Amino acid sequence: MSDLGGTTDDKRFFLHSGRRWRKTDPSLPEEVKIRLMSHLGRGRSGVRNSSKGDAGGALPRARRTVQLAKEGLGERGTPWWEQSAAQREARWTAALEELEALRPKPPGTAGAPADDD
Repeated sequence: MSDLGGTTDDKRFFLHSGRRWRKTDPSLPEEVKIRLMSHLGRGRSGVRNSSKGDAGGALPRARRTVQLAKEGLGERGTPWWEQSAAQREARWTAALEELEALRPKPPGTAGAPADDD
């Protein structure tokens, strides 16, 4: 399996180091894809840094971030080609909402009143 070209899978998967990986959902709006990729990068960095001795709940949170981002991108979970357009949008919307909730808040911002000026 050195080439997927000309197969029914060539639009859904790519090969890397001899393994088949699912492609990102092509229906993702560019802005959504950028946000999910940003979360994915931060999650992967968190996993890498946590494995170097970071204490606390950082590693599970980082792994959850990676999982949610990959699900939002359509690379894990129910295959995107088996979902309707509404299901696909619900998938990435739910992933982004949970990712934003997981994201650590800067010190002093939790519960701070909004500026109305």
